[in-house]
Amino acid sequence: MIKALFLDIDGTLVSFDTHTITPSTIDALSRAKTRGVRIFIATGRPLAIINNLQPIEHLIDGYITANGAYCFTGNEEVLCKPIPRKDVERVIQLSDELAFSCIVVSKTEIMVHNADERFDSIFRKMLNVNTIQDDVPVAGFLNQPILQLTPLITPGQESSIMPQLPGCMSTRWHPAFTDITLTGIDKAAGIEAIAERLDITLSETMAIGDGGNDIAMLGRAGTGVAMGNASAEVQAAADYVTASVDDDGVRKALEKFGVVG
Repeated sequence: MIKALFLDIDGTLVSFDTHTITPSTIDALSRAKTRGVRIFIATGRPLAIINNLQPIEHLIDGYITANGAYCFTGNEEVLCKPIPRKDVERVIQLSDELAFSCIVVSKTEIMVHNADERFDSIFRKMLNVNTIQDDVPVAGFLNQPILQLTPLITPGQESSIMPQLPGCMSTRWHPAFTDITLTGIDKAAGIEAIAERLDITLSETMAIGDGGNDIAMLGRAGTGVAMGNASAEVQAAADYVTASVDDDGVRKALEKFGVVG
């Protein structure tokens, strides 16, 4: 029996094309909630830029944000794992030296260092995010714990940069950027922490996602579901592949596994 759902946002709940959640998904999650199923968001987005879940906010029991670096249920913090300060400073230094944009994430705030046209195109236009500060001095921002860094770098640059960050791991779900978190921190770690807090087993959880940063949680949850719009690598990590985000994939998966009737 599935007692908790863990749902990615972009490409899973929310369409990249319409920036909305389909009515069938809203209805299916409402029915699941009525049956007593707990609903959790599991996203690479930091809390500060989760701006597209209004139709289902009343159904959500908690969040795995910043790829597992900050997780909470209601007002209760479940997991908070910042990146070592020296690694943060090294990425900012490389951002200046190599001239790439880098998003810097704390618990409740987010800013971009060295914003450029690529950042604007991807985050403000493609992902419909318009709340990232680009006029904040990075030195002052770094006085608080940093949970995630998102540099807009190529896979080749990633390969050369990551060995310089001994306390970190990298997860890429978009070809233009990667998300850097503390080593061992990902969405799977978030699911484990929340399942423990709820006193349920992992076998009673279901995760649904479409990106590279969802692979770990699809393998860790009791049932892992990949969206039809996911890459072959993500689909291979799942127990089941449903339809795409624009073809009612979430609803069809919940019906397939009897989470809703």
